[in-house]
Order: sequence, then structure tokens, then C-alpha cells
Amino acid sequence: MNVNGWWGTHGNDIGRTLYLLFLGQVISFVMSLMSFTSSLLASLGVDTPLTLSFFIYLALTLVYGSIFIYRRQKLQVPWYWYLLIGFADVQGNFLVNQAFQYSSITSVTILDCWTIAWVILLTWYFLGTRYSLWQFFGAAVCVAGLGLVLLSDAGVGGGGGSRPLLGDTFVIMGTLFFALSNVGEEICVKKKDRVEVITMMAISGLLVSICEIAILETKGLASVKWSPEIILAFAGFAFAGFLFYTFVPILLKMSGATLFNLSLLTSDMWAVVIRIFFYQQEVDWLYYVAFGLVGIGLVVYSKTEKVLDSAPETGDGSQYQILDEECRDARNDDVGDRS
Repeated sequence: MNVNGWWGTHGNDIGRTLYLLFLGQVISFVMSLMSFTSSLLASLGVDTPLTLSFFIYLALTLVYGSIFIYRRQKLQVPWYWYLLIGFADVQGNFLVNQAFQYSSITSVTILDCWTIAWVILLTWYFLGTRYSLWQFFGAAVCVAGLGLVLLSDAGVGGGGGSRPLLGDTFVIMGTLFFALSNVGEEICVKKKDRVEVITMMAISGLLVSICEIAILETKGLASVKWSPEIILAFAGFAFAGFLFYTFVPILLKMSGATLFNLSLLTSDMWAVVIRIFFYQQEVDWLYYVAFGLVGIGLVVYSKTEKVLDSAPETGDGSQYQILDEECRDARNDDVGDRS
């Protein structure tokens, strides 16, 4: 066997795969840091989930907004698409961060996998993506694993938290909004500029957060007794969130939602480690069974021939027909205004 010839043929693919796996684990790690800092703030009596997200969007707007302004380029996607994506992302962050007030960090991170089920439904209905029976089987195994988490939190094993079922409900609702945000972001980032997508999503999220904080969270902010520990937790969450939103579009553009969500599974492992060593809490055996089932389901799902690809990078563009027509209309209107 000619090793040099084989490496010349497959070396680039192996390198790209390793890079994607590494990037996925970086994203998974920073997501576990976000969960850890949010859970820490909840344990300190801080109930300001919208403010947590606000600082992430602010940091993204300052950094990527400066780059976008320096480029002096016009929007390639209509602004209202980004507003919808930003709104969905804010609601997802709000619900998931709020869940830490009632449920354990382990339950929240495992139940995050519901995003996959929502992505399947959304891409099936809105983008016309079709899936094989093996993919549905893999997703069903994931849901079965998540059902064990609900069973444990209902009292079989004692999942931790003051009102675990309410917290679990918040997470599942939040994953629906995350799925809406992820699908919309993947469509935009695979067809347009990554800096524009991050900038406009951050600005939209910032505006939505400000409005909702004024309505829902003023009392919560006033009751916070600021301390160095709380300030460091806010800063840590904002830093981890900035890295998360920076790397996610890269992975979505290069691989799509399958590898992205598969990579996030390992954040559950980090959550278990944090719960055992930092909070000194025992983890019920059902969590390990649930983790195993979710892992098996995701592997089956990702190994099928018909890979989940809700937003292909190349092709005839049929899945983006509506979006492309909107962009053309916007460009034609712009030309008409200038003339």
C-alpha cells in the first residue's frame, strides 16, 4: 500500500474532520462554562437571565459591529430576518437560564439535546429536508434518554433543584427557540457573510434584551447584592458566550447542525463533573443511563447515509428560494431608491 498516495488522497479530509471535532469540543466546553456560571449565579440568589444574555450581545455588537462598520458593506439579508433570529435566541437564553433557578445543571444540559428533535421538525416543514428511518430511530433513542431525566426529576432519583419539572419545562421550551435560531443562522451563514450574521443577530438580541429587561427584570436587577464573586460570574458568562457565538457560525458553515449538536453532547459530561466536584452533589444513576442513550441515539443518527443537512453550502439553492427572492427584492428596491 502506498502510504504517501493514500495520505495525499485522504489527508485533507482527515485533517478537516479532526479540526471540526476539535472546534466542536471547544464549543462544547465554553457551553459548559456558560451553564456553570449561570448555575452559580442562581445558587447565589441572582435571577437575571435576560441581563446575562445582554452582556453577551453587547460584547458581540462592540467587536463584530466595529468590523462590520469598517467594511462599509450593505446588508446582504433583509434586517427583519436577523430580528426574528435574534428574538428567538433571546427567548431561548432566557428560558434556559431561568431553568437553573428550579432544576439542576445536569438536567438542563442533558435536556438541551431536545434541540435536535426541534431541528428535525423545523427543517422538515420549512426547508423540505427528508430523513431516513435510521435518523428517526436515533432521534427516538435520544428522546427516550431525555425521558429518563424527566423521570428522575419527578422524584424517582431526585434530580436536584427546588422545582425540577418546571425547570425541565423551561429548558424544553427554550430548545424550541434555540432550534429556530440555529436553523435561521445556518441558512444565513452558509449563504452570506459570517461577520454580518453575528453582528446583526447580536444587535437584534441586544435590542430585544433591553426591551424585555425593562419589562420583566428591573426588580430582579435592583435586588442583586453585587459582590466580586457575582461580578466575576457575570464576566465569565459573557466571555464564554462571546466565544460560543463566535465559533458556532464557523462550525455550522463547515458541517451543519448534525456535528454541532453531536459535539454539544459532551457538555453534559462536563456538567456531571462540575456537579460532583464543585457542588459536592450525588448524581442519580438514571442520569448515566440517559447520557448513554442520548449518546447512542446521536451516533446512530449521525452515521446514517442521509445526513442531516438543513442548509447545504452548494446546490441549486431551492431551499433558499424564499430568502433569495427577499434579498433580490431588497437589492432592487435599493437600486430604485438610488435612481
